[in-house]
Amino acid sequence: MTPEDKKEWAVEQLLQKEKELGRLPHKDDFDEVTRSRIKAFLGPWPRALEAAGLKEARPALKNTKKKRKSGKAKAQRIHALQKQEKSRTQKGGNK
Repeated sequence: MTPEDKKEWAVEQLLQKEKELGRLPHKDDFDEVTRSRIKAFLGPWPRALEAAGLKEARPALKNTKKKRKSGKAKAQRIHALQKQEKSRTQKGGNK
């Protein structure tokens, strides 16, 4: 089976199950082996549903770098404040 054949098979499984159930298929609607193969051929479940045309793709998240930077900046501020507090307590203890 070629990679394209595998993808086609997985898409067909999803489409058949959607037709049978009259709704989007859930992972639990498939036995473990079939579910594993679908995910192996098409990716995580939401991507598999998208590949089969059963679900619209979600727009990509934006500004993820800003969130990471703000988290890092917050950690740096906390560290600086802890350092200042430690310095103050050490100076106060020597008096």
